[in-house]
Amino acid sequence: MAHIDYFFTVISPFSYLAGPRLEEIAARHGATVTYKPVDLVALFARTGGVPPAERPEGRQAYRLQEIRRQAAKRGLPVTLRPAHFPTNAAPAAYAIIAAQSAGGGDLGGLVHGLMRACWAEEKDVAGDAVIRDCLSAAGFDPALADKGLLAGAEAYAANLEEAAARGVFGAPFYITDGDERFWGQDRLEDLNLHLAGKL
Repeated sequence: MAHIDYFFTVISPFSYLAGPRLEEIAARHGATVTYKPVDLVALFARTGGVPPAERPEGRQAYRLQEIRRQAAKRGLPVTLRPAHFPTNAAPAAYAIIAAQSAGGGDLGGLVHGLMRACWAEEKDVAGDAVIRDCLSAAGFDPALADKGLLAGAEAYAANLEEAAARGVFGAPFYITDGDERFWGQDRLEDLNLHLAGKL
């Protein structure tokens, strides 16, 4: 059975713009997915990246145009300058890690719910109430927001180390069990073709 490690952060607009396509591709090919939320700013520092706010003006302007175009292409609502961006993604990451460990709900739905909260609903995904609402909507116990915080923090830090060691430098980033790497929501079709044995 094929497997995909998915490195992302809920405050990445391009992770949001991937929508549910990863889950659809995984289902099509009978692949499993491990969700690995990562501290993207810390990863940038380790891999030569630059946070959006520190990029030259031309790159910042292009990023906003690309977000707008990709959202329109996918029919996804988007706020180009969310009220709560950037924000601390760690609490949402801990909740995702706890939910993945607990099982019983729709993990992809939780991840997408948190991203949608940031990029379409003007909500702060660092907020306890927002995280609880997203957990509940995805079929998880909202109390997971308060459980396993130490384990979540340890897993979050381990995800960063793993990402840097495996050549991850941005989000979304997908790595198959054969170490094929795909960066960006615009490479999901390539991931699909790879899993189909065509690429």
